[in-house]
Amino acid sequence: MNSDRQQTLGFLVHAAGRLVRKSFERRADGLGLGMSSSQWRLLFWVAKEEGVTQARLAELLEIEPISVSRLIDRMVQNGWIERRSDATDRRVRVIFTTKKGRDAYAELKAVARQVSDEALDGLPEETRQALVKGLEALIENLSLCDGTNASGELPCGSGRATDAKNDTLESA
Repeated sequence: MNSDRQQTLGFLVHAAGRLVRKSFERRADGLGLGMSSSQWRLLFWVAKEEGVTQARLAELLEIEPISVSRLIDRMVQNGWIERRSDATDRRVRVIFTTKKGRDAYAELKAVARQVSDEALDGLPEETRQALVKGLEALIENLSLCDGTNASGELPCGSGRATDAKNDTLESA
C-alpha cells in the first residue's frame, strides 16, 4: 500500500470495513443460522433498540421501507423477530426479537468479538483505544454534515467533535 491514493482515509476505512465484514460473514455463515448479512444487520438493530419501528429500521439500514418490510416478513416467518402493535398508536408496528433471535444475536456478538480481536491483533491496548476513539470522532464529525447528529451544535465543517477525541487521534 504505497500509493497516495491507497493511503487516503476513505480508502483505508473502506478497505478495513470490507475486510471486517467479509471475516464476520465467513464466521457467521459457519454458525449455520441460515441468515443473510441483511438479516444479521436488521437483527443487530432490533436487539439494540427493542420496539423499534419499521421506519426507523429503514433509516438505520439505509434501505427503502418496502425492502425492510420484506426483510422483516422473512425474519418473522423464520421466528427471529416479531411484529407488535405500538402501545400508543395502533397504526404503528414495532419490532422485537424472539427468544430464537436473542440467542442468534448472542452468537453473532461472539463472532463480532472474535473478528474484532483478530483485526486488532498485535496492537497495544492504548492504540486500540485511540483507534476506537478516533473512529468515533470521525463518525461524529461526518454525522454533523449529513444532519444525523441530534445535538446539532456544530455546523458541517466548522470544527472537531471534541478536543479530547482529536487529541487522542493526534497521539495515535
